[in-house]
Amino acid sequence: MSIGMPEIVVILIIIILLFGGKRIPELARAFGRASYEFKKAKDSIKKEVEEMTEEVKEISDEQETNKTDNTQA
Repeated sequence: MSIGMPEIVVILIIIILLFGGKRIPELARAFGRASYEFKKAKDSIKKEVEEMTEEVKEISDEQETNKTDNTQA
């Protein structure tokens, strides 16, 4: 079940009636800013997770190398 053109038109008319023509651009700008901030925060968290994963991988590799060296000696 998808939203068709008549439903979209009715939703837009209701939005215009509720908020008025002057408030809609303000709402759109606020939504755009919020969307940008959300994306920025998401990318920041993703970058931190990748960095932590790399650190864990490096530590794991070092421990493997130390185990191998200790077993060979």
